[in-house]
Amino acid sequence: MAKTPTQRIYDGLDAAFEHFNKRLFDARLPPCLITVRPHRGAYGYFSGERFRSRDGTEIRDEIALNIRHFERRTPCEILSTLVHEMVHQEQHHFGSPSRNGYHNKEWARLMERIGLMPSDTGAPGGKRTGQRVSHYIIPDGAFAQAFALRKFAVPYFDRAGESDVTRKKRKVVYTCSCCNDKVWGKPDVQPHCGKCGLVAMVVSYDIKTILAA
Repeated sequence: MAKTPTQRIYDGLDAAFEHFNKRLFDARLPPCLITVRPHRGAYGYFSGERFRSRDGTEIRDEIALNIRHFERRTPCEILSTLVHEMVHQEQHHFGSPSRNGYHNKEWARLMERIGLMPSDTGAPGGKRTGQRVSHYIIPDGAFAQAFALRKFAVPYFDRAGESDVTRKKRKVVYTCSCCNDKVWGKPDVQPHCGKCGLVAMVVSYDIKTILAA
């Protein structure tokens, strides 16, 4: 029987959490409730001990991933956010987190250890600590190596996050390099020129230029 949409996305994230927990954290992170929800701002967040079971026997952390960004990010980038929040979970249980979600030096060291470089800009040269700090993936670092060990998929994204550019980007303008005739087409096809009969059509401009015109 085929998996339901809920199973496809949450089973995949559960498997990813287990995989990275073993590879990057020596399997010492406790099980948590992963949620996928739209929210403003960050790609994700960690909330320690947020949920209690109805029978009172469990208290669980939350790792939330912002599905509004899923369309524009690769599975590797999305799961690097999962691991970013797992570092917050590690510090919550075994380290000394700062108050009010501040990204301190201890957290930055833990991030770098598992192959994610802290950066408030998400690029090289950014500040490693602060209230709002992202990261970039260290080439050949521990996270990159762990990600390469298996195939991951993130099958859905939130259509509410689609912009006009995103919706219209499904078609681009092709121009014949021989006769300059133009035709609309999908970005992943190679149309033939109706006049010349040749596969000579090239993308003449992208959708951003079209919208700006």
